[in-house]
Amino acid sequence: MSLLVMDPYVIQMQDHGSLPSVLDVHVNVAGRSSVQGKVKSRKARWSVRPSDMSNRTFNPIRAIVDNMKVKPNPNKTMIALSIGDPTVFGNLPTDPEVTQAMKDALDSGKFNGYVPSIGYLSSREEVASYYHCPEAPLEAKDVILTSGCSQAIELCLAVLANPGQNILVPRPGFSLYRTLAESMGIEVKLYNLLPEKNWEIDLKQLESLIDEKTVCLIVNNPSNPCGSVFSRRHLQKILAVAARQCVPILADEIYGDMVFSDSKFEPLATLSSNVPILSCGGLAKRWLVPGWRMGWILIHDRRDIFGNEIRDGLTKLSQRILGPCTLVQGALKSILCRTPREFYHNTLSFLKSNADLCYGALAAIPGLRPIRPSGAMYLMVGIEMEHFPEFENDVEFTEQLVAEQSVHCLPATCFEYPNFFRVVITVPEVMMLEACSRIQEFCEQHYHCAEGSQEECDK
Repeated sequence: MSLLVMDPYVIQMQDHGSLPSVLDVHVNVAGRSSVQGKVKSRKARWSVRPSDMSNRTFNPIRAIVDNMKVKPNPNKTMIALSIGDPTVFGNLPTDPEVTQAMKDALDSGKFNGYVPSIGYLSSREEVASYYHCPEAPLEAKDVILTSGCSQAIELCLAVLANPGQNILVPRPGFSLYRTLAESMGIEVKLYNLLPEKNWEIDLKQLESLIDEKTVCLIVNNPSNPCGSVFSRRHLQKILAVAARQCVPILADEIYGDMVFSDSKFEPLATLSSNVPILSCGGLAKRWLVPGWRMGWILIHDRRDIFGNEIRDGLTKLSQRILGPCTLVQGALKSILCRTPREFYHNTLSFLKSNADLCYGALAAIPGLRPIRPSGAMYLMVGIEMEHFPEFENDVEFTEQLVAEQSVHCLPATCFEYPNFFRVVITVPEVMMLEACSRIQEFCEQHYHCAEGSQEECDK
């Protein structure tokens, strides 16, 4: 017998002269002998499989776009109206004050180490101060900094929902909601937005979806992909449903304040003191730096419905990646306080001009029905499929648009809304004009009069 002693543990191995099929093990802990255990032999072999979570993770945009087999027309320069990144074409740089704030943070040498996973206290104080108002007061304890708004959304879903429970998600809506939820085993229920009402929520249908397993209502305002902005009255009706059904709200407000001059953005939390709200935002869109990955969660809970449990839960979940980039945190005060109003104004003026240009051009094309946007960076266009019978759906329509005209728009099937496509309005004006011209040419070549409407076509 051989004996290995690791004080105070004693492990005894019985030697029976040959290698047995079962290994006898005695464990002596601090002088007390345990009952003999038997460890079955294992035939070693490689068997590495992906986790259930990874198998459940599905991004509809990637699935559709990556499976497109068509190639652009080699005789025409590609125009991508599909990418929701305002920095792609270089025509919308961030403000010099924002860039300088990052340089100063880097040069200071103060922001190179680990910090609390929810962010520097001083940085959270700055965010709280920036968004504080009498109707929706905020303190540093109400702010959690995240790695972009997408992580903010992920943390909110993770803290509110368990596998088997369900959340309410807009249709059409940002595809990441479904991607995140289903990866966590959370059921997604889709409520409808109404294009004929500028994408307002079908409130009756929304409320009919709520059951005992519903734990969260996602409200995205201003909207991606619709470019819509809810009125104060409509937001109050949404809050009334949430209050009546006792369902907390995840408010995706990453495009907050990115509204055109004829609309007004109303932060959802300013309109209710009864409904607990987790508001998600960040630097990505308004400050035109999506790659800097700085987002935040604002906890609005004036009735203390969340209590300490949800706050503590968010803190615990944030510890999985130990917080967002410290350099950007160090620059936050200057970014929030020094960015000139003129920068915001110029960005919105450009977006509104491009939106008006695109809407006007596409509205004049037979077979298309654009919905005029009021904010954000997008415009949705309906396709009257009966006038384009050679295409089965919006995916085929947009694929052929790439093949013939080298214009790429996302089919709205990506957003759970078939027979529409989304246009990103951040491209330079000359590219927008050229893209609209090509779309018109494409539609004229493929348009057919619907059966029984020849007289209308002859006009």
